[in-house]
Amino acid sequence: MSESDEMRAARIRELMETEGDAVADGTRGFNAGRYESVADLDEYEELKDGARAIKEDAIGRLPELLDRLEAAVEGNGGTVYLAEDAADANRYVREVVAGKDADRVVKSKSMTTEELEVNEALEADGVEVVETDLGEWVLQVADEAPSHIVAPAIHKSREGIAELFNERFDPEEPLETAEELTRFARERLGELIEGADVGMTGANFVTADSGTVALVTSEGNARKCAVVPDTHVAVAGVEKVIPSVEDLRPFVELIGRSGTGQDITSYVSFLTPPVASPAVDFDDPDAPMADGAIGGDGAGDDPDREFHLVLVDNGRLAMREDEDLRETLYCIRCGACANSCGNFQSVGGHAFGGETYSGGIATGWEAGVEGLDAAAEFNDLCTGCSRCVPACPVKIDVPWINTVVRDRVNRTDGAGEFDFLVDGLTPDEEPGGLDRTKRLFGNFETLAAWGSRTAPLSNWVADSAPARWAMDRWLGVAPERDLPEFERETLVDWFAARGSRVTADDARREAVLYPDVYTNHVAVDRGKAAVRTLEALDVRVSVPASAAVGSGRAPLSQGMVSTARRQAERCRDALVPELERGRDVVVVEPSDLAAIRREYEKLLPEGDHERLAAGSYEVLEYVYGLLESGADGSALGDGDDEGGAVNYHAHCQQRTLGLEGYTVAVLERLGHEVTTSDTECCGMAGSFGYKSAYYELSMDVGEPLAEQFGDDDRTALASGTSCCEQLGALLGRPGTHPVELLDPDSPDQ
Repeated sequence: MSESDEMRAARIRELMETEGDAVADGTRGFNAGRYESVADLDEYEELKDGARAIKEDAIGRLPELLDRLEAAVEGNGGTVYLAEDAADANRYVREVVAGKDADRVVKSKSMTTEELEVNEALEADGVEVVETDLGEWVLQVADEAPSHIVAPAIHKSREGIAELFNERFDPEEPLETAEELTRFARERLGELIEGADVGMTGANFVTADSGTVALVTSEGNARKCAVVPDTHVAVAGVEKVIPSVEDLRPFVELIGRSGTGQDITSYVSFLTPPVASPAVDFDDPDAPMADGAIGGDGAGDDPDREFHLVLVDNGRLAMREDEDLRETLYCIRCGACANSCGNFQSVGGHAFGGETYSGGIATGWEAGVEGLDAAAEFNDLCTGCSRCVPACPVKIDVPWINTVVRDRVNRTDGAGEFDFLVDGLTPDEEPGGLDRTKRLFGNFETLAAWGSRTAPLSNWVADSAPARWAMDRWLGVAPERDLPEFERETLVDWFAARGSRVTADDARREAVLYPDVYTNHVAVDRGKAAVRTLEALDVRVSVPASAAVGSGRAPLSQGMVSTARRQAERCRDALVPELERGRDVVVVEPSDLAAIRREYEKLLPEGDHERLAAGSYEVLEYVYGLLESGADGSALGDGDDEGGAVNYHAHCQQRTLGLEGYTVAVLERLGHEVTTSDTECCGMAGSFGYKSAYYELSMDVGEPLAEQFGDDDRTALASGTSCCEQLGALLGRPGTHPVELLDPDSPDQ
């Protein structure tokens, strides 16, 4: 392992040991709550479509909305300031605070001020700044940075917070329970808010039609910060502007469910400042407040009320013009992408985050507002598993943003010391200086072709101790991980010698079994099982050598977009003619099907992508369709024997594509008793678990899967190659692809 990999692994190991359990409990709890909450929402997908459309529209005509918003706020008596960058925003806020001769500012609900480092700017002027959200206050007391977008102190346990408070505040009675800690914080923060001169909040949304600021919180202190001091400063990125109050509805429905699994958060505040309620006079608490009304009719205007809306650009308007980063601006900062991410669940935002933002979407934010260096720090922790995509309430393609940023990071590095060697051996289109580990895994197609030609020698050499040491030292390949063994006879070779066993006259359908790189060179028996299974259902199968090309998945996972595009074009050139001959394309590896159905939209002309996506099927999805349309499945392996009870873990991208149910349905139809995994990810994710720097994290992510499946001797099934490998490592027995269970020639049948 290189020195940099050792440092990265050590940092991850430290965070797993110190913060991992608390982060796992919190994020997995939020994630489970999201599943439960959205299951009760009949119009969930429609709300997501609506929210997406509103954000697309708002970002598309942002300049116009900013003008309307400024007119609305100033018409209400407030002030709008559009800050170019962090320094500009801080200068304006400091001037407002100085103009009020303020000694104390109370804050709530604002990641944007974290981005700007407003606290540090005000404290440099001698102003006391107090965070009033409980989690933010805990971190301020502990002098730590947030580790989650909506649950900033998720990495801290109750016991840790109690120890912190008892040490820092020395209460008369030691604080222990959550109730005691909350009560102590509420009383202390209430006193600090009461004595504040300026209140500062963020904004979840700001409506251009009325200047309404929407605050969605689990605590009430944001509202107090806005209305108790006579001056309210709201700080928000320009992307928070949406057209109208009516447009708030889908976001209010979605944001709590997506972030914390709550049907609705405890507080949803719509303020149209300067708020109509008078400033609270704590020196005369018994005096009626405008005839007893707080806000609304009858409260009257308070001339002492002052409102400033600071809208922050800080790179956002440039992101709006960036075809790939633009989608980041649709983010509503719910944290669902972080909660659903296997790696984040293990390490949290202190590893999976940059200077301000954490989680999957953080790469886009950090690249846009801080620069590529900030994003590069953690970008590799996104494995592209795509489990965050269905979790996102505005349907942001988070993995694609991470892939694009990875590609840009790759291209910023200078030429490396061994580039003159690597460039001659690796047939990709990437620049010099690309990380050797990424170049190795991005060129797995070439490696596999050479491995098969020279097997078994290549397998013996690769598994030797000197080779494993060298691979760890120079290529970052984890020595603990078993390497794939290449087969001398490829699937294409086997089929060419064997031929089809179903005649054209007897065929129910004709299909091309796509010989993906792994199935063709390593998991050849799996490919044979797929051929025999399809033939048992009267499908005339072909495995043409012309289709034995990489889909582009491997380079795509390394951020090698140009190479992935070239491979996608080769795959298209091989498969589209087969579709035009009336054949279906059947894919064994879910990640390759995901590339065809999802990523090819970004890599190929629209018509080519649609043609391939419409004609390609995952193998169990195809089997399900055949059985449903009347094919006789009696020849397939069934669950009548003792091996009928199975455990099944669906591949991440298979679940994102909505294909998990087909496999379960086929297995149950054939008499198998199926227990499905309830984890988001096995932790392997293609090449991720092979990398020395991430091996321990990969195993930690897979631990819940081992806990669920490890106590019995049922057959462990998985749809993805990497999942099968991880099951083997976690359980000590190999994982099996479902199609191998269906194989009529399987030795188990």
